[in-house]
Order: sequence, then C-alpha cells, then structure tokens
Amino acid sequence: MRRIVPKKPSELSRMREAGRIAAEALRAVEEKARVGVTTAELDQVAEEVIRRLGARSAFKGYRGYPANICTSINEQVVHGIPGPIELTDGDLLSVDCGAVYEGYVGDAAVTIEVGGCSALAQRLVQATKESLAAAIDVLRAGVKVADISRAVQETAEAAGFSVVRAYTGHGIGRDMHEEPPVPNFVDRKDLKHNPTLPSGATVAIEPMLNAGTEDVMSLQDGWAVVTRDHGLSAHFEHTVAVTDVGASILTLP
Repeated sequence: MRRIVPKKPSELSRMREAGRIAAEALRAVEEKARVGVTTAELDQVAEEVIRRLGARSAFKGYRGYPANICTSINEQVVHGIPGPIELTDGDLLSVDCGAVYEGYVGDAAVTIEVGGCSALAQRLVQATKESLAAAIDVLRAGVKVADISRAVQETAEAAGFSVVRAYTGHGIGRDMHEEPPVPNFVDRKDLKHNPTLPSGATVAIEPMLNAGTEDVMSLQDGWAVVTRDHGLSAHFEHTVAVTDVGASILTLP
C-alpha cells in the first residue's frame, strides 16, 4: 500500500482553489436543475464555470469517462452519464463534480431535489447530509480512517438507511484517487488496514446512502451504477484537509 503523503501549505492552497471551482460549478448546476432541463445541459453549465474560473474538468477523459460531471437520477447511485434525459418532478439528482487547478484536484457532490420530492426522498437526502457532517466532525490529526467510516455508518443506519459498500471515499491531491481508501462502513474483518491520518492529509469523504438494499450493480454503459432493488439513492461529498484541530473543508463556493 502506498503511504499517505501530507500536503504542504502551497499544495493546500491550490487544492482549495480547485475545490472552490468544483463547488461553484455544482452551485450553478443546482440553480439550473429544474423540470424539463436535460442532464446534458447541466454538463454544459458545469463545463462553462470550470473553464471560466481557470480550471479543467477532473472527470472528462478520466479512465475514458465522456463528460464533465456525473448525473445520477433516483436509483442511480454514481457515475450516471449526462445526456438527453429530461428531469421530471420528484427526481432525486446526484451530481458529482471535480476540477483540476494548477495540477491539484477538488472533488465534491450534492443531491438535488427536483420539484416536489417524496417524504422518503427528503429524509434520505437529509440523512446523507448528516452522515457527511458527522464524518467531517470527527476528522482531525491522529484519527483513524475507521473512525470516519463509523461516523457515516452509524448516522445512516440510525436514520433507517443502508450504506453503499462497493464504492468509497479516497485520498486526493495531484491524483483523483490517492491513499487511503475511506469506506463509509466499518469492515471489522479488515481493520488491519486502518491508517492514522496525519495533519496535512487530504481526503474526499462521500457517503452514498440507499433507501433499500446496500447492493448495487453496473448498467450496460459500463459507468452508471444503480441500486439492485431500484430504490432511491443519495450522494454528498466534500474534499477536506486534516488539521490538528479538525477538518478544513476545501470544496466550498
């Protein structure tokens, strides 16, 4: 396993700008996401913001991915590809966005309620937000990765939702995915792989919660991942830096 490399202040400054740009793109997408708008239009909005602010998409071309953002609707968990599909009233739209600024990456995600969503959808979104907040709240130098994972899992399950186990958060910096993996659950069989986070470490924490089963499957396009029972899913993410006194969120507009 590669070691966790703390970031220098100059690197954190670049990551904060990358994160701000990703967050600004997400905010613009959220303002545009209305009934009748296509996910391809949202992709164009994100691309315009990222370019205007002097960055490039971290997603487009990454491992062959064809778009600037991921747009996952309802039972789609992650990696939905933008296209001609129009948003409808009551949709849950999860949008994942990454930006690269001066060689450093910022990665963030939100779930948007389109029109009048069901009470279940609203509870799921709120629980996912709270799971991310709980994870960020425990983060500081000396914390184990499993402490972050436990905060997500306990918050999600207390609200009556399941945590996706097939996809995790991750270290981040010059590369989109660095050490360490940051699961959203505690695997008691694998706690030997439970590193301590030093000051200066940077991680992307991204709870993915399902209304039903935790099980997921990939669609034929090779990208979009859906819940196996076709239940709703929600996704929130922040890139954060570890400090001696807590977490510094890098993906704020």
